[in-house]
Amino acid sequence: MAPLPTLLIGNKNYSTWSLRPWLLLRQAGIPFTEKQLSFNDPDFAAAVRRLAPPSAGKVPVLIDGDVVVWDSLAIAEYVAETHPDKRLWPAAAPARARARAVCAEMHSGFADLRGRMTMNCQLRLTNVLFDLKVQREVARIAAIWADCRQSFGAGGPFLFGQFTIADAFFAPMTQRFAGYGVSLPAVAQQYVDTIQALPAMKEWVTAARAETDFVARDEPYRESAIK
Repeated sequence: MAPLPTLLIGNKNYSTWSLRPWLLLRQAGIPFTEKQLSFNDPDFAAAVRRLAPPSAGKVPVLIDGDVVVWDSLAIAEYVAETHPDKRLWPAAAPARARARAVCAEMHSGFADLRGRMTMNCQLRLTNVLFDLKVQREVARIAAIWADCRQSFGAGGPFLFGQFTIADAFFAPMTQRFAGYGVSLPAVAQQYVDTIQALPAMKEWVTAARAETDFVARDEPYRESAIK
């Protein structure tokens, strides 16, 4: 029997990029092993490259036998190709095209939101005020979700009805919105609740909240903020 694929990830409390393929694999029921590396390791990039050459020294990385795939979008595409029975992209061409478009936008966009609203599963804040650039990006994400749900979501509670790569890509955003108490339109809030209720998502968050390996330079407020 061939060994299971290995997914290299970072700290679950912070790593949105790691969460995407991890949730995709777990939700799809695809067996894998995980190896977690600490962002506090001063040789983090070297450790990743040592385990998974010729990757760029970042996580996530999927190692499947002799195949090494890095970058969350590339990993998702590889998993979809190697497990066509899981139907990780929508079956219909228009829905599949839209799913790829919104994944690409999530993958490369929303820089202001990413910078100001970092994922921290141990953090719970309310009434946080964000600048207009962040507010516009929140509104854009809510609009994407509403459009996907209205246009393609009739078959279930996810963006394209059934769970797809698009849901894995937006899962970290649902965690951000939940953690910062972001006020959302009803459809967007329902979607956040749907993703947050997934057993696989709960598993990730539970493990993240149990971590004690935090990046001190990023959390000077930790002692007063974490409850």
